[in-house]
Amino acid sequence: MGLREVKFELKKLDNETLIKHISELYKKYKPVKEYFDFYFNPNEDEILNQYKDKVRDGFFPKGGDRLRLSISRKAINDFKKLGTSKESLADLLLYYVECGVEFTNEFGDIDENFYTSVENTYDTALELMENENILSKFKDRALEIVNETENIGWGFHDYLGDLYYEYYK
Repeated sequence: MGLREVKFELKKLDNETLIKHISELYKKYKPVKEYFDFYFNPNEDEILNQYKDKVRDGFFPKGGDRLRLSISRKAINDFKKLGTSKESLADLLLYYVECGVEFTNEFGDIDENFYTSVENTYDTALELMENENILSKFKDRALEIVNETENIGWGFHDYLGDLYYEYYK
């Protein structure tokens, strides 16, 4: 069944039945709950901080578990679905990169996939900020990321530096 068919069927339902179904979705599915919580109470700073915690948990999990970038990437994808501002999304993307740099500086060299993920996220953040005309708002943070990678090898520092100077001419 496609979206058009679902909409057609939903139009047949009365308000009380719709409310019942939406309430069930709200109770059963955490993403639906988060969506409606944000929709009805759009405290963007609060939700951004919650998602920053989720991103950080992927890099620095509680209880000494291992690095799990999938948790951090999922947090970013879930955050996008909430419909927050592009500025908050850029903030979260930069935070992911900051966590990646901090992790590397704390634990040493990681693997190529790790660096590629962090580099791609940095590029995505800078591109988003350019498209939204908010590069100037994040200039200091973007440069600090590059500065913090100075002692990291594998071309990581050079690549992030090249990206920085590509966007901040």
